[in-house]
Amino acid sequence: MAAAKTKAETAISDNAVMVFSKSYCPYCNASKKLLTELGAKYETMELDLIDDGSAIQNALQEITNQRTVPNVFIAQKHIGGNSELQAKKSELPALLKAAGAL
Repeated sequence: MAAAKTKAETAISDNAVMVFSKSYCPYCNASKKLLTELGAKYETMELDLIDDGSAIQNALQEITNQRTVPNVFIAQKHIGGNSELQAKKSELPALLKAAGAL
């Protein structure tokens, strides 16, 4: 668990926008589509495509109290899932610009 938590925390701290996702998840795809449409530079970790994805998802639950994906971070701040990201649509350009992701 410690290695997965470190991997998740490193991904969050190393990227202005970090999306923990699953490749088949429609909510994850909606979040990535929104970020792409806004022109954001973001990093994605597809938890279903990596060996330690399940452990990373468990670590994310420990970090954020959220087990579901997508799990979105902007400027190392936990935004939440797709619903929360979509709800912040009007604020996103400013948040992304402040994070250096635009």
